[in-house]
Amino acid sequence: MAVRLLAYEVSDLCLGKPPLRSLPVSATLADAVSAIRYSDDGCVSVWNCDHSSPDKNDAVDDCRCVGKISMVDVICHLCREENLLAPSSALKSPVSVLVSKVPGRVRHVEPSSSLLEAIDLILQGAQNLVVPIKTNPRRKLQKSSPNPTAHNGREFCWLTQEDVIRFLLSSIGVFTPLPALSIDTLGAISTEFLSIRYHSPAALAVGAISSSLAEQTSVAVVDDEGILIGEISPFTLACCDEIVAAAITTLSAGDLMAYIDCGGPPEDLVRVVKARLEDRKLEGMLEEFSISSDVSSSLSSFSLSSSSDEESSSSLPRSGRYSRSSSYSARMVRRAEAIVCHPWSSLAAVMIQAISHRVNYVWVVEEDCSLAGIVTFSNMLEIFYQHLQSMA
Repeated sequence: MAVRLLAYEVSDLCLGKPPLRSLPVSATLADAVSAIRYSDDGCVSVWNCDHSSPDKNDAVDDCRCVGKISMVDVICHLCREENLLAPSSALKSPVSVLVSKVPGRVRHVEPSSSLLEAIDLILQGAQNLVVPIKTNPRRKLQKSSPNPTAHNGREFCWLTQEDVIRFLLSSIGVFTPLPALSIDTLGAISTEFLSIRYHSPAALAVGAISSSLAEQTSVAVVDDEGILIGEISPFTLACCDEIVAAAITTLSAGDLMAYIDCGGPPEDLVRVVKARLEDRKLEGMLEEFSISSDVSSSLSSFSLSSSSDEESSSSLPRSGRYSRSSSYSARMVRRAEAIVCHPWSSLAAVMIQAISHRVNYVWVVEEDCSLAGIVTFSNMLEIFYQHLQSMA
């Protein structure tokens, strides 16, 4: 079984993965927002080849994915002081302004790369591994019509930390006795994490939110005694409209948690955001926020009035810029409540907990709920990587 695990290639982890939807690096942030809204994973890949031009005949090797953009990137960008004054103008910027300048965040790999090589790249800092999809000979890509997933006749998918962890969990017996050991015993708990006080302005967390997105973690919200109250999660923010930047700018960290919690923002917080935008004379953001709030309220009222008719409630209008009720997309959303474990929790239990909640981390708390640290997929992969190397 151990020999078979080491023999697995990246292509084995790609079975059933959908092809990447992409944007050219010349696209605008408004284009990115539109593409993200129809994306299943809340982000879109950015490529340095413009295959929308029929006269473009780039070689396959010249068509490269240079990064990815999520709604959180857009939200943090709009939170900048100069963009709060004119959010519409900010959305006309090219997506290149949000592509990470840190090399290696997105890496192209061959389908024949080994599982060990893939884990090694992730531990070096790669968030996504871009892999060519082995196309069925019977299925030829249409060249006559635009295809947002094709690059010079080829399609790609990408692998994430979660994909690798899920794959390892399916063969967890190979790693005995590691899965049964506590995360404390294994040294999997990191005491370096991002946090903000409950009553602090949420705007102070913009840098931390951006960092947590890059590190695929979250920002803990704690009280004055260090007790974990909740979190500001990029995963939750990614399910919101870009206009949530107005809430981040005007609310406290605690109020922001309530604002982005699944189900939509409370009306009293919506009024608070509007009032504070007026006080700060942020007319551009106020206008965008007011339009978004009005449309969300209309859609919410429509949904409530149709709640007795499943067919009616499932056919809410989705066209145009404001296609999501109460600032939330049709994708799965998660509450702002933090997912926690304890130092004595087993590695296998924490893996299952993270995967079931679709997060790349789990907060570690003591018996009194004080925050002790965080366990990330990266921490877990380091443990498995060392074990796999010893098996090799």
